[in-house]
Amino acid sequence: MDKLADFKKFVRRDVPLAMHTWFQLGGPAEYFAEPRSREELASLLKRCREEELRVRVIGFGSNLLISDEGVSGVVVRLTAPEFMGIRTENGVIRAGGGAKLGRVVTTSVHEGLAGLEGLIGIPGTVGGAIQGNTGTNHGDIGEQVLRLTVAGMDGKIDALDREQISFGHRTSTLDDMIVLEAEFQFTPEDPVELSKRMQKLWIMRKATQPIAMNCAGRLFADPRGRHAGDVIAQAGLKGTRIGGAVISERSPNFVIIEPECTAADVHRLIEIVREQVAERTDTDLELQLECWP
Repeated sequence: MDKLADFKKFVRRDVPLAMHTWFQLGGPAEYFAEPRSREELASLLKRCREEELRVRVIGFGSNLLISDEGVSGVVVRLTAPEFMGIRTENGVIRAGGGAKLGRVVTTSVHEGLAGLEGLIGIPGTVGGAIQGNTGTNHGDIGEQVLRLTVAGMDGKIDALDREQISFGHRTSTLDDMIVLEAEFQFTPEDPVELSKRMQKLWIMRKATQPIAMNCAGRLFADPRGRHAGDVIAQAGLKGTRIGGAVISERSPNFVIIEPECTAADVHRLIEIVREQVAERTDTDLELQLECWP
């Protein structure tokens, strides 16, 4: 008996996930859900709790590696208009959890609201960026969060003020929640000067990372006081290849995915890089890529 038969209007079986990830790799989801409202999402989460079905949320898939076998349980994607909107009012931007981070960044700059311009060029959704506290040397997204609306895995929807949320380096206390909407606060600034700064940061990012390539992704967090790419280069691992997965010559902390690549190739490449870096530089690299399952 299909445990989610009542939700067939927005839940499908055995949906390939590769098309929803930056790497374009991975097998199918047992269930794939695109709820059209908060109410549908809440009902689905309650049923999943009752049926002991694991729930995962997929956004832009820019930092995600899915196994070739796929994943069990339910994969949720927030693509309905209710989860994608972006509104500006009195210096505050409200954005749905499924909205593209890049659109929020450019909207804030256009409105003369400073604080997120350092995130230009980083792919992802608002919800995913907040959960992982996406950031650069110019600041983290959590610094601008004023308030959130979230759904717990039990289907309960709550509003959280900034004081109720803790952000750390690429972490938050939101792992067991789904971000439905975020409110951001900013510092007013001249839009022209803000736009110039954003453009400069965009040029710098393009010069140092292969972000123009859809099938490329960052692998490791930077060790304290060093760049992971520098450590990988020091270990002599530029251009290392396993099947269709290749360590970038230009940016060694990025893997390039070639057409014949499998998720297993990437996993094996990660293992080899970590082993060789530890052996040759006495450095333990922490994986920044999220892997399912």
